[in-house]
Amino acid sequence: MEITTDMIKELRAATSAPVLDCRKALQEANGDFQKAVDYLREKGMATAAKRADRVASNGVVELYSHGGGRVGVMVEVNCETDFVARSEQFRTLAHEIALQIAASAPKYIRAEEVPAAELEHEKEIARARAREEGKPDNVLDKIVEGRLEKYKDEVCLLRQTYIRDESLTIEKLILQNVAAIGENVVVRRFQRWELGESTSQE
Repeated sequence: MEITTDMIKELRAATSAPVLDCRKALQEANGDFQKAVDYLREKGMATAAKRADRVASNGVVELYSHGGGRVGVMVEVNCETDFVARSEQFRTLAHEIALQIAASAPKYIRAEEVPAAELEHEKEIARARAREEGKPDNVLDKIVEGRLEKYKDEVCLLRQTYIRDESLTIEKLILQNVAAIGENVVVRRFQRWELGESTSQE
């Protein structure tokens, strides 16, 4: 099938990928637009993963207030250059991450940060619940493991389902942006406050 300039333009507009990559994706997908988008996303994700070890020391501290000041979020998102830090795409991503934190109240950025004691506590709860539900002993470990993974999906920002698109996790959303921006992007730290919540010092 002949790949036209219009097809390349349309794909480039949808993915922000370079012209040559768009042409190759359309050739690989035999002109199928959706397959070409998938091809570019997969290629971009692979490239993004390779960028993960590059130093990201520029970026933005995004502030977000929700519900008339009932919830406040501050998140530091880093990239490699000041040029990208000022770009609309990067700032939009930082804003989306702040929205996610406000809506889904994660406790950690990644699963490795969850303290072992907290995981142990969750394991005990999951095991007790499974026993109470009358689950047989030979499947308890599997059930406990499954519930522990679900717990990590809830409390770890990168593993949470993106509030605007259930087919994406926040990690995948970031990887898509890394692929489009061409730089490593890192969520460095965040803080979420909710009006009236008690602090550990109280």
